[in-house]
Amino acid sequence: MWRGNIIIERFLKLDLEKRQRILKAAYEEFAEQGYEHASTNRIVKKAGIGKGMLFYYFNSKQELFNFLFNNGIDFIIREYIEKLDENESDFIEKYRHASQIKLKLYQENPHIFDFFATFYIKEDIELSKEMKAKLENLKNLGFSKMFSSIDKSLFRDDLEPELVMRLINLTFAGYEKELINRIKSENLQTANMEFYWDDFDKFLDALKKVYYK
Repeated sequence: MWRGNIIIERFLKLDLEKRQRILKAAYEEFAEQGYEHASTNRIVKKAGIGKGMLFYYFNSKQELFNFLFNNGIDFIIREYIEKLDENESDFIEKYRHASQIKLKLYQENPHIFDFFATFYIKEDIELSKEMKAKLENLKNLGFSKMFSSIDKSLFRDDLEPELVMRLINLTFAGYEKELINRIKSENLQTANMEFYWDDFDKFLDALKKVYYK
């Protein structure tokens, strides 16, 4: 049985710095190793705590994984989706704002995003129906924010608006993936983001020339 509220209440009483160390170590371990090969021994060693402390809060590896999943979902909704501007009607400008939020969050919390990325690339992670439903809800929340209130009159007349939005969406997804890999190779914490934002602005200007009137 998932003891979510009990775990959260108990875990939140732990010293903030120690709590963050545990979360970071656990997210990184599951992201790098997948569920099957993730080791609680490596987690406690990296977090600098005793194993007894970890199992005081989480009865099992599965319970820890469940907590990380739900904590990550809440984090992405609170820190990313709820901060998206629903009133922006320019589709590319809406993406500019969303990408700035997302990349800043990734720079500060790469372990959370990498954890969720494993669900699509590691075959050994079996999600429950409830977890799959939460991921689907997360995707739908993001889509509703991104695709609402769009001024389609800005797009070229010779292209279907839905096709334009789909093409822009796919182009952004590829660009973000490339950008994250470039930042990773430099150093997430010390990367010169001004350089990347300048490059990003040029990319946006090019997209507008292609798809806008």
